[in-house]
Amino acid sequence: MNDNNSHCKIPSPQTEEELLLRCQRLAGKTLGMLAMELNIIVPDNLLRHKGWVGQLLELYLGADAGNKAEPDFVGLGIEMKTLPLNAQGQPKESTYVCTVSMCQSGELSWQDSWIRRKLAHVLWVPVEADASIPIAERYVGNAWLWQPNDEQNAILQRDWDELMDRIVLGEQSEITAKEGEYLQIRPKAANSKVLVNGISSSGSNEKINPKGFYLRAVFTRQLLEQVASSQSSIINSTEWISN
Repeated sequence: MNDNNSHCKIPSPQTEEELLLRCQRLAGKTLGMLAMELNIIVPDNLLRHKGWVGQLLELYLGADAGNKAEPDFVGLGIEMKTLPLNAQGQPKESTYVCTVSMCQSGELSWQDSWIRRKLAHVLWVPVEADASIPIAERYVGNAWLWQPNDEQNAILQRDWDELMDRIVLGEQSEITAKEGEYLQIRPKAANSKVLVNGISSSGSNEKINPKGFYLRAVFTRQLLEQVASSQSSIINSTEWISN
């Protein structure tokens, strides 16, 4: 992340209540306002700075995982996910969760998987993402904490089981984004020239494009609708500014 000299270091929140209080202060501000507070330069576009918005919010809220294989707020066991919204206030795209290991033996269970841990407790932060709005002028909405209920967990596990079965059988290259109800696997690389090791259906090693687990927009839309019924403003609204 580009900055002017050095950005402000925010200590990590010690409780969920402290984290949510920070989120309340965050809501109704623009990305430009946050960047100014942290002494960070706002990029002209996000094509070459794809993770910039998430990094900015992590810095502002005091996420402390860094590059460690831990949830973003390590002590709280909470993962943060931004939710880019289009002009209609709906999720603009699927949400990246984590990379997919292409060399699975079939011994890993859903309960022990990294993706289940990542999705066990999530802080969702909605952000305006309409391309017509300059990055610095995009507002941040009211964040909320989410834990999957039994039905959601069952569907996520079913999707994961079916997709991982394909990988174990060496069918990685045949998996498409159409598979899975809530969870899908999609390419995760800057271009098609990036390759990683995988296993073919015959059991031999092969080079394939890296892939990631993503939550479908239809699922995050459901989450947004559920929480919108209990919060006065989540999506694009002038109430953001007044709250």
